[in-house]
Amino acid sequence: MKKILKKPFDALIFHNSLFINYKRMWPFIKPYWFRALLGVALAVPVGGLDAVVALFLKPYTDDVLVAKDAQIAAYIPLLIIGFVLLQSVLTYSVKYLTTWVGNKITLDVRKKLFAKLLSMNPAYFDATDSGYVMMRYNSDADTACNGLINNLRLVISKVFSSVALVGVLFYNSWQLTIIAIGAVAVSVIPIYIVRRKMESLVRSMIQVGSVAMMSYNETFSGNRTIAAYNLQADRQNAFNSLMERIFNLNMGLVKHTGWLSPVMHFIVSLGLAFVIWQSSSLIVKGVITSGNFTSFVAALLLLYTPIKTMGDDYVDIKKALLAIDRIFEIFALKPSIVDAPKAQRLDGIDKEIRFENVTFGYKENVPVLKNVNITVPVGSTLALVGNSGGGKSTFVNLLPRFYDVSSGRITLDGRDVREFSMESLRDKIAVVFQDNFLFSGTIRDNIMIGRKDATEADLKEAVKNAHLDEFISTLKDGLDTQLGERGLTLSGGQRQRVAIARAFIRNAPVVVLDEATSALDNKSEAIVQKALDNLMKNRTVFVIAHRLSTVVNADKIAVLNQGEIVESGTHEELLKLQDGAYRALYNAQFKGKK
Repeated sequence: MKKILKKPFDALIFHNSLFINYKRMWPFIKPYWFRALLGVALAVPVGGLDAVVALFLKPYTDDVLVAKDAQIAAYIPLLIIGFVLLQSVLTYSVKYLTTWVGNKITLDVRKKLFAKLLSMNPAYFDATDSGYVMMRYNSDADTACNGLINNLRLVISKVFSSVALVGVLFYNSWQLTIIAIGAVAVSVIPIYIVRRKMESLVRSMIQVGSVAMMSYNETFSGNRTIAAYNLQADRQNAFNSLMERIFNLNMGLVKHTGWLSPVMHFIVSLGLAFVIWQSSSLIVKGVITSGNFTSFVAALLLLYTPIKTMGDDYVDIKKALLAIDRIFEIFALKPSIVDAPKAQRLDGIDKEIRFENVTFGYKENVPVLKNVNITVPVGSTLALVGNSGGGKSTFVNLLPRFYDVSSGRITLDGRDVREFSMESLRDKIAVVFQDNFLFSGTIRDNIMIGRKDATEADLKEAVKNAHLDEFISTLKDGLDTQLGERGLTLSGGQRQRVAIARAFIRNAPVVVLDEATSALDNKSEAIVQKALDNLMKNRTVFVIAHRLSTVVNADKIAVLNQGEIVESGTHEELLKLQDGAYRALYNAQFKGKK
């Protein structure tokens, strides 16, 4: 008894889910509501006109085939052609309108998803792979939005088609209609049997699909590593295993849902056979005419046709609903780092930057920095040195609030950095990374990222100070030379100098140099170091460096090991410490050198 009651309850849940998802999507539909409504409205006669041909078959059979009425024989086919032509025009109009609305909604959803992606903090990208981003932020939008509109069009068209056809059935024979409707009701039951299993399989397919997308991205980005280490066979084997898993999931979906349409087809065919068997008795008794029978069977076949494919339609609708769920899961994400409710604009830094008892960890109870205290006066240079993994990059990442401190605080002239808007805070900081990202486009575009309103004079000065002018002069298109993806057509030193020019044009009072020369050869390092020396003039500078020769002139050097500042001072002061960590690093690097 409970199972019998559960079927209608499942149906209610499904239709309620459908309603909720359309309601959630309403803000995206609203700007195009008129076209959407028009498309939906036109779907009503498109569905209703399905019954016209079946309806006209009664007078045609009774009056033409049986009674031999020549006049009716002439105009009924013309009427049928007219109605079918009208239906064809309306069908095209509905498809055009719904496709237009669906694509517009898809564009808007993708724009909002991309805005959400841009709003996420670095911690989110640390824990999220590229394949997941491609699937969730791009593919789901198309599945959800186009599926939403197309499914709505199909559902409305089929509903009104079914209503009109059922009307034709009742018009011809209420007795046969009861049999037909009973078959329809029974044929829908299998959908609820596989509902939960299908949802689980679709979710698994999405997850595995994101891994496949990531494999393509990794192969593209890591192609040199793959070639250098002869990893082709390993990568191929891993990809083959992934494809086998996708194949198994696809076949699992077919296994659990592919039987729906055949079973439904069988059930409705049984209904059709029973109708034909029962109709013989009704015709003999004179309850219905031959025309009633012909019209009824035609209407029944038209009614059963969409029902036979309802299993496949249900799968498509469920995919669209799941995609909508996933989209709104993303919309519900909250960045872990946001501006304070009354965040103020940072206009400048006059005195000092201070780290006060700063503790931070990427994972709870696993600190990377522990009670760090240090003061950096404006206009001075702080160099951070120490063993790898000691927390140097984490230290500088806290300043522009790529991450927020777990405890303690970072202050600018005595005010916590969290009191300022992130936009104004980051406007005051220029960062040169070890591996700087260059966007596709021109060299000019990549430099101007630093400050969009910079003048041509500012650009030329930045290029000169970055020691990039000589290289630019050798290029046919100069600053307008197109770069390949990630700027891989440039050498490491050239990419660094483009990044330095970008930092120059930003004209920020604080500069962060995160191992900006560690990946370069000696010749490239020398010219990049000259560019960095220009960049550091009259600015507050944080330098991370493994090569101690680049930081000997820093105003203060802090040795950061295992998340703690174990000593700090000038180069000369630290060398005087007999058992000092800095002295040990220095001697290890310069042992045997004069």
